Amino acid sequence: MSIASSSTTSPTTRAHWVRLLDKISHPPLAALAAGRLRATMPVEAQPGHASSRALVTHLEVLGRTLAGLAPWLELTDVSDPAEAAAQAELRSLARAALTQAVDPASPDYLNFTEGGQPLVDAAFLAHALLRAPQALFATLPAITQDRLLAALRATRVIKPAFCNWLLFSALVEAALLRFTGEADLMRIDYAVRQHEQWHKGDGAYGDGPDFHWDYYNSFVIQPMLLDVLATATAHTDAWQSLLPAMQARARRYAAVLERLIAPDGSFPPIGRSLAYRCGAFQHLAQMALQRDLPENLVPAQVRCALDAVIRRTLEAPDTFDAQGWLRIGLCGAQPDLGENYISTGSLYLCSTAFLPLGLPANDSFWNTPDALWTSARIWQGDNIPADHPLH
Repeated sequence: MSIASSSTTSPTTRAHWVRLLDKISHPPLAALAAGRLRATMPVEAQPGHASSRALVTHLEVLGRTLAGLAPWLELTDVSDPAEAAAQAELRSLARAALTQAVDPASPDYLNFTEGGQPLVDAAFLAHALLRAPQALFATLPAITQDRLLAALRATRVIKPAFCNWLLFSALVEAALLRFTGEADLMRIDYAVRQHEQWHKGDGAYGDGPDFHWDYYNSFVIQPMLLDVLATATAHTDAWQSLLPAMQARARRYAAVLERLIAPDGSFPPIGRSLAYRCGAFQHLAQMALQRDLPENLVPAQVRCALDAVIRRTLEAPDTFDAQGWLRIGLCGAQPDLGENYISTGSLYLCSTAFLPLGLPANDSFWNTPDALWTSARIWQGDNIPADHPLH
């Protein structure tokens, strides 16, 4: 993509993101709001795994869709009529979906305790609640609030694996702390201090004791670690001393992610879970949302970089099936890219690339002229400063 030759402007980009996020989010939320998610959502999975994934994929699709949608649903100053209408409809569907998900009488009453996977997606759901405390929690009926908190507590029976999964337990506890004032602080402390030990250098954490070449620093580790700390330190100063170093690592990793985006919006297809598509850039999107980008990145170049990735991964032919559900793949339908833990609901982590929609349209992320991102500038011959490690 050449910005100089492109007719794309930032208002058009925002409207395009809204339309695409609505396209992604509407099928699962509308189905669940009507109590028809189990009846209508396909369960695409590796051969032999569809039945086991059917036990967990419906909570997957709810938690992961809302994790990316939440900041935009929380935004109150939306002036564009088309955007405001789409936002109002999805807010209503999200609240109705949450009500169905935790109602024992609903045909779509979701599984929060059977197997290990529900802990993962309860954490993504908890992340959504933290990102939209008014739109997705305070405005729910009291009985739904109580049931939702009980569902989060119920995941305590699941023992997390000794890897990024520690953050799933911590994120659930952070949400309970935010909304009830009580939590198992040991689960937070264990996750935070283990990840402090697992920092491998230059802003990258191990997925457990070992380093993996994949995007789990962005899918899970950095976004959840930052928001666990942000929530917990509002209640206690126990981890306050760790924040500066972890924030510095987060900025460095955001800079690395931005450099991984090629001029055509592609990125290295390294590691597992590539079927999460543009969700590989959740961390960069979150740092933009939180206005905490590294000094060498201006918001416009991050907007254009994320837009290139979103278009590259979500607009290839066969990305959606005939009913509008996402299909397994990174660029189109590529079912062999899905590991045995991947199913239709898993794919909706792509929504997290859209986190900057939580910034108002008059924010500099949206209202400044388009700018080339680092890789695009280098490969067109621009003379720019060299990259440097964190230390």
